Amino acid sequence: MMSAQLNYFREKGVAEAKKLLWIFAYLWILLGLFALHKSLVLNEPDPFYYQGFAIINAFVLAKVMFIAEAFHVADNLKRKPLIYPIVYKSAVFALILISFHVLEEILSGLWHDRSIAESINALRTGSLQLIVFGLIMVIVLMPFFIKGDSQRRRE
Repeated sequence: MMSAQLNYFREKGVAEAKKLLWIFAYLWILLGLFALHKSLVLNEPDPFYYQGFAIINAFVLAKVMFIAEAFHVADNLKRKPLIYPIVYKSAVFALILISFHVLEEILSGLWHDRSIAESINALRTGSLQLIVFGLIMVIVLMPFFIKGDSQRRRE
């Protein structure tokens, strides 16, 4: 009996770890491309400088998305046509990711001896970039949710 429970938990743990790995990989590719684009636009001497930040952000945001999915965030439209829950979920998760990005910028500002007000003011000057980033996130998260929602519909 105990070994059956242990096997169940092991299988569940491996399945959840694989799911987290796929979320991380998807976000790492996405954020890595954003970081590379930023380096190229700013004409930085080392275009791969921000890749370490992309890896860390991808892992943190993957954990956030993983936990939000476990709490069934934005699952209230599952009975509607498939496009509605996918767009809604993408928008909600994009807002969650943007919120954590803002929190990260504030914490980074505190780390560099800036006040919270200074960090927020710096974010306000780049608010258009944040809006565009949010819209891009809504679009690129859609394929991520298409598979999960369409699989749940078949069950």
